Amino acid sequence: MLFRKKMADKEVVVPQELIKENISQVDQVLAALKDPIIVLDKNRMVRHANQSALDLFGKSIVNRSLVQCIRQPHVVDAVEDVFNTRTNWQGEVSFSGTVQRHLSLKISIKGEGEGVIIVVEDTTTMKKTEEMRSDFVANVSHELRSPLSAILGFIETLQGPAKDDTQARERFLKIMVQEANRMARLIDDLLSLSRVEIQEHVVPDDNVNIILILKNIVDILSVKSAKSNMALKLDCDVEDLFIQGDADQITQVFQNLVDNAIKYGKPGTPVEITCHEVENSSGKKGRDVIVEVRDFGEGISQEHLPRLTERFYRVDKARSRGLGGTGLGLAIAKHIVQRHRGRINVESKVGFGTIFRVKLPIKR
Repeated sequence: MLFRKKMADKEVVVPQELIKENISQVDQVLAALKDPIIVLDKNRMVRHANQSALDLFGKSIVNRSLVQCIRQPHVVDAVEDVFNTRTNWQGEVSFSGTVQRHLSLKISIKGEGEGVIIVVEDTTTMKKTEEMRSDFVANVSHELRSPLSAILGFIETLQGPAKDDTQARERFLKIMVQEANRMARLIDDLLSLSRVEIQEHVVPDDNVNIILILKNIVDILSVKSAKSNMALKLDCDVEDLFIQGDADQITQVFQNLVDNAIKYGKPGTPVEITCHEVENSSGKKGRDVIVEVRDFGEGISQEHLPRLTERFYRVDKARSRGLGGTGLGLAIAKHIVQRHRGRINVESKVGFGTIFRVKLPIKR
């Protein structure tokens, strides 16, 4: 195979074999390894990095100093210790950001002290799995206690004082079915939240038409909104708009937000869904899409707004449970949006309704 390149207005034909010979043998070896690997010279400059390391720490780390690439003082200190003592080092490090990453680092001396090799293992999934297991047990034991106690109480009553009471049996059985369904929804939402949090550090890469998703949600929920005489109004700048994401998760986010707007909006008022492009405000290249879901319900007091996306946080617990809520919907939405490297916020004023705003990067 031949590669063609123009030099001084002349086309030069370069054999592929010659190009391969010019590639560093070190780079060829590193490219075959899955874990992120960085090679430093004695001046603490990055001389080699495989693709996994470039994806993790940035595309331009080669030929830059370590302190510019890994802004973790104890990692820099560990590298210095390896250079000075000629002994290997292993430890854990966390990188904060949109999504926190947990990494295990192994630093080894290279040759006679002319450099070091840093091997990185991403332990984020393992750490999150451990945290999710602990949180799941704690949350389940707390949230399921109430409906389970109610069901057990009704069973004891039906076995004793109300054993021959037909009316009481019908009433109690109906309540028991409601409580059992509530437990089933709660478990489903807890499992969904756990899956989302475990995957949060992995950016999805499917091509998703967000306009099509919003249209489908309007079609699905229009029957429910019609029961309360609430029109679903969708207003988008364009016909098609693609983001890099997971279609099922994006659907889950906006279906939850629109469903909440129907639940908490005032009967006879519309639910407005708008979608438009904006310039990226973070200084990065590209554009974002902003989707707003607005209801004209009672609104939410300002003191509740910062905590709305916390798991199990409810402004009105009795009303939320009466409407079938588990207190996990907005927490799930927040983690899905973070996985897509977006942001979610809320504006509300008592008596004027609520606006949920989701910003997501548009696929370039």
